[in-house]
Amino acid sequence: MAKKRIYEVAKEIGVDNKVVVQKAKDLGFDVKNHMSSIDDSQVTKLKGSFQNSAPAKKKAEKTTSKKNNKIKISVSSIRKNEKGQEENSNSKKSRRRNSKRRQNDHGHRNRNENNGRNRSGSGKPKAAALLEQLKHKQRAEEGQLNREAKKAKKEYHEQLKHPQPVKNNKKSDKDNHGTSKKSTSIEKKVIGPKILKPSPARLKKTQPSANERVAAKINIPEAPKEKKNNNRGNGHGRNMGKPGRKGRNQVFNNHNEHSYRSERNRRKNKRRQQEQRPKKQPTKRKERPLPDTLVYEEGMNAQDIGKLIHREPAEIVKKLFMLGVMTNQNQSLDKDTIELLAAEYGIDAKQKVHEDISDIDTLYNKRMKASKESKNQVKRPPVVTIMGHVDHGKTTLLDRLRHTHVSAHEAGGITQKIGAYQVRLDDRLITFLDTPGHAAFSNMRARGAEITDIVVLVVAADDGVMPQTVEAIDHARSANVPIIVAINKMDKPGANPQHVTEELMKYNLIPEDYGGDTIFVNISAKTGQNVEDLLQMILLQADVMELKANLTSMAIGTVIEARLSRGRGPVADVLIQQGTLNVGDPIVVGDTFGRVRTMTNDRGRQVKRATPSEPVEITGLNDVPESADKLVEFKDEKTARSVGESRAQQALQKSRENVQHVTLDNLFDTMKKENMKEVDIVLKADVQGSVEALQQSLEKIEVEGVRVNIIHSGVGAINESDVTLAGASNAFIIGFNVRPTATAKSQADTDGVDMRLYSVIYKAIDDVTAAMKGMLEPTYEEKVIGNLTVRETWKVSKVGTIAGSFVDKGIVKNDSKIRVIRDGIVKYDGEIASLKRFKDDIKEVKAGNDCGLTIKDYNDIKVGDEFEIYEMQQVEPK
Repeated sequence: MAKKRIYEVAKEIGVDNKVVVQKAKDLGFDVKNHMSSIDDSQVTKLKGSFQNSAPAKKKAEKTTSKKNNKIKISVSSIRKNEKGQEENSNSKKSRRRNSKRRQNDHGHRNRNENNGRNRSGSGKPKAAALLEQLKHKQRAEEGQLNREAKKAKKEYHEQLKHPQPVKNNKKSDKDNHGTSKKSTSIEKKVIGPKILKPSPARLKKTQPSANERVAAKINIPEAPKEKKNNNRGNGHGRNMGKPGRKGRNQVFNNHNEHSYRSERNRRKNKRRQQEQRPKKQPTKRKERPLPDTLVYEEGMNAQDIGKLIHREPAEIVKKLFMLGVMTNQNQSLDKDTIELLAAEYGIDAKQKVHEDISDIDTLYNKRMKASKESKNQVKRPPVVTIMGHVDHGKTTLLDRLRHTHVSAHEAGGITQKIGAYQVRLDDRLITFLDTPGHAAFSNMRARGAEITDIVVLVVAADDGVMPQTVEAIDHARSANVPIIVAINKMDKPGANPQHVTEELMKYNLIPEDYGGDTIFVNISAKTGQNVEDLLQMILLQADVMELKANLTSMAIGTVIEARLSRGRGPVADVLIQQGTLNVGDPIVVGDTFGRVRTMTNDRGRQVKRATPSEPVEITGLNDVPESADKLVEFKDEKTARSVGESRAQQALQKSRENVQHVTLDNLFDTMKKENMKEVDIVLKADVQGSVEALQQSLEKIEVEGVRVNIIHSGVGAINESDVTLAGASNAFIIGFNVRPTATAKSQADTDGVDMRLYSVIYKAIDDVTAAMKGMLEPTYEEKVIGNLTVRETWKVSKVGTIAGSFVDKGIVKNDSKIRVIRDGIVKYDGEIASLKRFKDDIKEVKAGNDCGLTIKDYNDIKVGDEFEIYEMQQVEPK
């Protein structure tokens, strides 16, 4: 069974979709919208409900439409073919005869044929007469047409008010399709316009006036009205739109000027109603209670404070005005004003403290404190620092512990950098830090003491307490760590441990045998004597201290040493103190940042994680950090990068601000320093700690009138930029445990830059001291080399007075200076003009010989005068 949709039925009967849907629902059909489907019986019933109400009107519409078409065709044909009526008269007569023959009975048809013959025989009728006849008929039927239109309108409105039930569907269907012969024969032949039935929905939306409704229903076929010219000067009218598309053109065609005027009036009335409508009163804000405490930041304005205390900014400005503070809503307020305002409201004021995440030292201390208070602490290995004087056996002791030959790789047998090693004893680990013993590395030793738990002080039994031994004791006490004394070199014949113990007791290191609390162990690092006992004492001390760490927290640590590797980039030796550091963790080390790329332990093996008290060598930083810099792990790399860049910027700003300005107090020192000569040095070393130690040692060299100026320092090999900088600054290059590249070496030879390479630090210090002394102006000292006595004088014209003298002691030179002394008073100080022995000129005369001499520009010489011969000799600077 075929089905139809609601919108198809609505289209067939010419009614709006919504009206058809509502009608179908009233009839009890199961429909929801215009897309619902109904079967043929329901379609017939639905159409009958609409068609039963106005069958007569349908007939009138059909009849009118047919007549209308006939009139249009006849009028147009008459107007178009007025001149050619003669040629086409026969065809038109036959066409009219055929149409009349279909509609009239047999008698009428015969009459029309006779009339046609008479017309054809009588001649050609004029078109004006036919047009006049047509207009006469239209005028006659105009009154009837108006009456029918009013009647149809009245019936339609009555139907809308009082709908009638459907009585006979068959009859309505019969009338609708126009198949009934009776209705066809009874129909009146009305020549006039077609009457259209508007849809109810359209009548509901807009209710035009009576004349407009009649004009909308009646399509008058007379001469069309002239359209108003709506062109805008560019050839395009207002209704220039594509046909069939909904838009302004359809609205314009369906509405006349009166409808637009009514639309404007409707809008104007709507605006007037909106203006007359009472405005909504603003909702009053609920009064919220004041907070107990105002947490403010310095620089807040009235708007910011109003949001915190739930008050309007205007009220706050008024309060401040009453308190004598003239301000506005956007003006920043200082700390005192905000506290005064809080007191006026009767609440406490507390300044907000901002935590600076770039301050990793504070973050390091917080994490250290939190780890010590944590419940997840486990036992960790002790960190032991070995200190002592040069060549007292520290590195040899570590060599014995690790079964390696560390000292064989050190220049001159002296440790030049901090090393970290781990030793296992009875399934327990001990971490050792080897600090250099030279005085130049006191700063590095201090760093070693800061991160250590126990200090092992190595003292040679045959040497005793030395200055650097005392310095090591001071570092350990400043770090507040216990000291274990290891008296080394007990295998030597001249060993005297008792003497060493007595010397150490002067520094409050009293052994346990004497009632003190310091552990003393007599060892021999070379033979291994009592080394095991020393390790047992270290573990015993660690058990007493109860060293623990938290493995689950984020890692923190300290840089032991840092350097720049050619293949791996910046490399840092770090000691993890709390937490666990894994490969890939983002970290900030001092003023540098990065992500841990690789980790290597003290044995050279790569590891993936480092636990507390474990020294590792890490790579992945963006720059070489400083020794003793703090290592802090962060959650994400973005935060680590921002913190590292912020710290680098702060360090740069601090270095720029670190300029000593001239004041009245330091004016003399500044002038003296400006007059000093400078030794410009470009310093390169293998590790950062060595750079710092060497730089501090060179700057401490005291040579009067000369000072050291380190124009650049860094780690890594000597490169071309270092040579270029040294050449431009007239400086020389010092390389410590590094070598120049091939290009840098050739460039230094070409530019004549002096490059000195060292492996022992004190040799570099001696050479720099000599260079500084060589830059001083030569100083001369007066030295008496001989004494003479005048025994005879001769006056010679053109020569002057000749003094015959005897050399009492010393020597007399012809280019020496001379003083004339008479009765203990210096009469003249000048130079020797000539020196002769007998008649010959001579360069010098020694003691016990006679000679004759003349004095330049002085002739008042008498017998008995004494001559003092002296010369100015250069004195080496001290």
